[in-house]
Amino acid sequence: MSELFPEVDHQSIRTGRRFARLRSLPFRVILPNLVTLLALCAGLTGIRMGLDGRFEWAVGAVVLAALLDAVDGRVARWLKGTSRFGAELDSLADFVNFGVVPGLLLYIWVLNLAGNFGWIAVLAYVLGAVLRLARFNTQLDTEKPAWQANFFTGMPAPAGAIAALLPLYLAQIFEFAPARPIAGVVAVYLALVAFLMVSTIPTWSGKKIGARVPREQVVPMIVAVVMLIAFLVSWPFPFLAIATIAYLVCIPVGWQAFRRLDRAHKAAEAAAAAAQQPDVDDVAL
Repeated sequence: MSELFPEVDHQSIRTGRRFARLRSLPFRVILPNLVTLLALCAGLTGIRMGLDGRFEWAVGAVVLAALLDAVDGRVARWLKGTSRFGAELDSLADFVNFGVVPGLLLYIWVLNLAGNFGWIAVLAYVLGAVLRLARFNTQLDTEKPAWQANFFTGMPAPAGAIAALLPLYLAQIFEFAPARPIAGVVAVYLALVAFLMVSTIPTWSGKKIGARVPREQVVPMIVAVVMLIAFLVSWPFPFLAIATIAYLVCIPVGWQAFRRLDRAHKAAEAAAAAAQQPDVDDVAL
């Protein structure tokens, strides 16, 4: 039995460097995880707001979760506090906030009127979100050309969540009540968003926006960000509806840009390979 349960020298562990590392953890590593947990709490609060019928607050909770999700990764990189734990936590929070919450909100609002068809649309959206996140995690270590960093493969989960709630924005703007015909249209639209998430259609990334800002553009950028926040706070649903429609319209534009850059990259690779091959006359000589 002594071999199964060996004695542990607690004194050596407490005084060793390993225990010292476990006792102390830099706050720069903890802060990004706190932001991720705040985003998760915001998303779950959106479900509660939806159950209470306060859909405007539910949408605000999802938007807040998306903003916090856009911040936590940048905070981790700025503070050099990235970790494997943080990456896993961020992925799980994204699934809840942008996979489960939007689908449930739409079902509570109108899709329940479509019966089984509405619930199948919710399942399709949730499955699309989880498959999109799983594919994203598996491609993190894949080497790609530098220009492909500006594109995602398929619609990212946060953008999919904001886009999925477009019918709810329009309902708040035009003040129309949920009805069975509307439920059918929303179900088809939600399935379309799910398809865009799992598809291989390239979409703009936006990750490098704000990474490096020229000095002469700092003040205009700050003014633009403040104005966007002011519009979002003052007219949230018109702003979200216009932004979502503009994003959907830009998907074909991004696809064409990706194909153009891909052709140029392949042509450059072919030219480089041809330049490395020895000339036939030189080989004959």
